[in-house]
Amino acid sequence: MEIGTKIISLEEGWGVMEEGIAKMKRLVEGVPGEPQFNADLYMKLYTVIYNMCVQKPPHDVSDKIYGKYKETFEVYLRSRARPAIQQKHDVFMLQELVQRWKNHKVMVRWLSRFCFYLDRYYIPRKSLPSLDDTGKNCFREIIYEYLKVHLKNVVISLINQEREGVEIDRTMLKNALEIFVEMGANTVGGLGCYVDDFETAFITDTADYYSRKASAWIQEDSCPDYMIKAEECLKREKDRVTNYLHSSTEGKLLEEVQTHLLLNNAQRLFDKEQSGCTALLKDDKTSDLDRMYRLFSNIKNGLDPLSAAFKQHVTSEGMSIVKQVDDAVATSKKEDRAAAGLLEQSFVRRVIDLHDKYYAYVTGPFKKDSLFHKALKEAFEKFLNKSVGGSSVAELLAIFCDGILRKGGSTEKLSDDAIEETLDKIVVLLSYIDDKDLFAEFCKKKLARRLLFDKNSAEDEHERNFLSKLKLQCGGQFTSKMEGMITDLTVARENQSGYEEYVNSHDFAHPGMDFNITILTTGHWPTYKTIDLNLPTEMAQCVLSFKDYYQSKTKNRKLTYLYTLGSCNGLGKFQKKPVELILSTHQACLLMLFNSSDKLSYSEIRAQLNLTDDDVVRLLHSLSCAKYKILTKEPNTRSISQKDSFTWNADFTDKMRRIKVPLAPVDEKKKVIEDVDKDRRFAIDAAIVRIMKARKVLQYNDLVTTCVEQLSRMFKPDFKVIKKRIEDLISREFLARDEENPNTFKYLA
Repeated sequence: MEIGTKIISLEEGWGVMEEGIAKMKRLVEGVPGEPQFNADLYMKLYTVIYNMCVQKPPHDVSDKIYGKYKETFEVYLRSRARPAIQQKHDVFMLQELVQRWKNHKVMVRWLSRFCFYLDRYYIPRKSLPSLDDTGKNCFREIIYEYLKVHLKNVVISLINQEREGVEIDRTMLKNALEIFVEMGANTVGGLGCYVDDFETAFITDTADYYSRKASAWIQEDSCPDYMIKAEECLKREKDRVTNYLHSSTEGKLLEEVQTHLLLNNAQRLFDKEQSGCTALLKDDKTSDLDRMYRLFSNIKNGLDPLSAAFKQHVTSEGMSIVKQVDDAVATSKKEDRAAAGLLEQSFVRRVIDLHDKYYAYVTGPFKKDSLFHKALKEAFEKFLNKSVGGSSVAELLAIFCDGILRKGGSTEKLSDDAIEETLDKIVVLLSYIDDKDLFAEFCKKKLARRLLFDKNSAEDEHERNFLSKLKLQCGGQFTSKMEGMITDLTVARENQSGYEEYVNSHDFAHPGMDFNITILTTGHWPTYKTIDLNLPTEMAQCVLSFKDYYQSKTKNRKLTYLYTLGSCNGLGKFQKKPVELILSTHQACLLMLFNSSDKLSYSEIRAQLNLTDDDVVRLLHSLSCAKYKILTKEPNTRSISQKDSFTWNADFTDKMRRIKVPLAPVDEKKKVIEDVDKDRRFAIDAAIVRIMKARKVLQYNDLVTTCVEQLSRMFKPDFKVIKKRIEDLISREFLARDEENPNTFKYLA
């Protein structure tokens, strides 16, 4: 039959189409022996539709063909597809539905090709749904809307079965869920049906499922076991999204699982007595802590309880160390003070080890999270700003550094790399301390002694590196004086060399003994007690000799001699054997009095040396009552009295040929603290004036807050002290109160 040269009626043309549609149905339903469409048949069907659509009115039947196209699917779906699906249940229903949807898409694709002319010309002109959309709409209205609730329930049931360990057909499930997606393809966002008809109910069911699981697991399992289960659940839910759920579900699904498994039970989980967060930290369960961090890091504010527990645990560990040292020092007797001192120093090493341990937690299990950096910092600030055994941590750190850097007498024998590493850790601990200025003052005192009595310290690379570390941490002002001290020692060596050349070239200037002197700049060094000591003639000659040399080099500089820092090597001529004595300058001056006198009373010694009673008692005790009894005292008691008299002990001897006669140290702690308090008052005054000069008028609270902010880098000023300094500045007319508001201050230029 030739078509296209005559008018084709709807009945005639659609009759040809029905033969093709019948063949198409047999093909999709898998009728055995049914041959595929060939090119001739395809062109025949296409040509029939084309010719019927291009006929001139009133023979154009495009609108009726469009209706027949839709009717074909409606009839087939109602008569064949829906009954076939309804006959089956649960997973078999799902399989049938998936297959019917697959068949339907094949039918739509083929029939749309036959009616392609409609899609290209008729449908755009009439603004009608495309053939593809029409086919999908028929399936949605006849099959999907009728079965969507049952479909949803079956899919959710299968997913829950898989959660319980039952193996399911994931491919089939993925195809079933694709139906929800494709049914909503024309909605806003393209996921309307998937979200409304499946996802919302699925998320609610998931919440119920994991809520039930969490209630059981939290009772039965330890914290690590619970977290292993939770992590495995999250992993499997992600896997479900990858395998069959739509990717848009992942965020909502994981949030629901995290909420019900983790967030809602976080506190109970962390507080488990034998296996909670504190127990994990105490037992160094880093792998469990790593898992805990992973699980809670994806939850908003989920890490807050963990960081709080971490902070509390580190604080508790630090406070325990502080208490142990406090108890040991409190119970120690006077003769055990040396042991107590060692305990105080062991505190610093234990704190370093504690910081190493928990910093490793921050960089390891806690992935360098800023929340845990902050928790570690606040924990160490909590206990490092307390008194330890009657001493501040600032003082203990300075003493510890002195032990590390001191040549020959180091309390710890460390390699160069270990020294640098330890000093780095000290600087980190310093950042947690409020009283950095107190550390600086103690550190300056200790550095001065190392530079003056440890001859290689000024050239020691560790000293310079340590100052560089401090400068980087606290600023240039923090280390400027200490850097000046090291520079002074370099200049002092040049002065000593110049002096030696001077006396060697001028016989009249030679003092008759070896004499070394160190020139110090007053502003760089700690303040020392100056005493107008009466020197023996031999020592006085040395001082005059150097004075002549120095005045020949420079004018208008005043030299003040610090005899308290001096030392002297002398030869003690005793009956059994001579012994070389290493003495302080004061000790040497006292002993040289016996070169011209066999016996001297307390008052005679005091008068000839021009010293205070405290200094004389301290000197005489070291020479007659302590370890080395170089002088004999009458009466022979262990204390010094102003009625005592002293003679040279010619019978003294020692197995060593060279001994250092110790002098009881003066406790400088009180003076250091007084000096720091004085400097703080000046710093507060300067800060207040600087702030008021810039702001002109300021409320009291704002002034105090700004002052604390500016000074907190070096120390934490006390509010009461700030108030006193404000009153003092008012009395000195730097500031004035506002007449109408006493809490407002004005700057007076």
